[in-house]
Amino acid sequence: MNLKGKKIVVLGVGKTGIATAKFLGKQGAKVAVTDEKPFDAWGAEFESIAREKWIEKGIYHPEILDGASMVIPSPGVPPKNLILQAAIEKKIAVISEIELAHHFFKTPVIAVTGTNGKTTTTTLLGEILKGTGKKIFVGGNIGNPLIEYAQGSAKDEYVVAEISSFQLQWVDKFHPFISILLNITSDHTDYHSSFAEYVKVKRRIFENQTENDFAIMNADDGSQKELAKHIRAKIISFSSKRELKEGIYLEKQRIIFRTAEFGQESYPVSMIKIPGLHNVENVMAAIVAARLCGADRRSVKSCVSEFHGLPHRIEFAGEKNSIKFYDDSKGTNVGAVVRALETFSQPVVLLLGGRDKEGDFETLQAIIPEKTKRVILFGEAKDRIASLIGNSVEKIKTQKLIDAVEAAYKSAEPGDIVLLSPGCASFDEFRDYKERGNIFKQAVRNL
Repeated sequence: MNLKGKKIVVLGVGKTGIATAKFLGKQGAKVAVTDEKPFDAWGAEFESIAREKWIEKGIYHPEILDGASMVIPSPGVPPKNLILQAAIEKKIAVISEIELAHHFFKTPVIAVTGTNGKTTTTTLLGEILKGTGKKIFVGGNIGNPLIEYAQGSAKDEYVVAEISSFQLQWVDKFHPFISILLNITSDHTDYHSSFAEYVKVKRRIFENQTENDFAIMNADDGSQKELAKHIRAKIISFSSKRELKEGIYLEKQRIIFRTAEFGQESYPVSMIKIPGLHNVENVMAAIVAARLCGADRRSVKSCVSEFHGLPHRIEFAGEKNSIKFYDDSKGTNVGAVVRALETFSQPVVLLLGGRDKEGDFETLQAIIPEKTKRVILFGEAKDRIASLIGNSVEKIKTQKLIDAVEAAYKSAEPGDIVLLSPGCASFDEFRDYKERGNIFKQAVRNL
């Protein structure tokens, strides 16, 4: 891909947008950067390149496309964005940062996507492969953008990349060696316009794979059965609910991995230190990918045993008067809420709320009376959620998260679990889910 002398528009001045602009500048492109935020809010990171001759601070208007040959939107810029729509009308190429990066390195990619569990699986897989002595780059939607890898030496054995639907929206030639699709539940319908469109975008992770590649898929996910019919890669399935003739599955307290290549292997469930059946599924997907990449069984067991999870993902946040608090601030969709609730056998006081992503909260009507004794609602979405989850348990509305923590504690009893699994984005009150989780943990400490 020859970019020299071409005008390329980068839409968004976050971490990915700035890294993309820097890369394009080194390739000799003329880069026009724009963002819906006003210029004075672009931040110090943009200032580090603002004086370069190849950079242009563009206005947030379709006229920035004049003379452009390509547009690269940052993750999260929706397809209905006025500049993207104008680019499509003008037949100007729109590609994502991962698509651009993939043209500039030859390292095999293990791409991990799904509605929930991406970050945990990506991180764990990276730890397993590093534990076997392999040189690994871990990035994508987690940590470092792939474009930063593309401008480095790019000599690792594998790239392990978390890939979001936002990034898959604009791929063309992106070709992973191993693609992992963990699950598909309703999320980001405010971005993708419908669940069907969301599924269609997730499917793109498999589009350029051949019979020499691998697709790791969830045998228990109904949305994936139709997708499997159109995949050329060799499919290896995982299941937490039933035995598979070939693949990896849960059998009581053992994980069985059975394929023609590896024969039959057994791993103890007790090696998994992170709670929840969904994390057993994440571990199974990571085991398959690690074995395909040459990791030995002993290293797999050792690395899984040493992995204690990530912050804000059903993370123990403290205990007060025999009431335990858990931070699942990363649970920004309804599917994540279900997985978090399924983790606990004790009565749960559930904290739900934040900025709505048009989530299907009505699907919680079955699990709420089974798993919770009370729901504390907070933030912008509290009224809509209250109208959708039914009246099977008591609902308490509060304005802010800190008020919800206080209300949950006052209403809980010894032996209860207070669980923050909001099912919503955090942007009504916080910078991101990390800040929300940290404020929750601080509020627990202050009780």
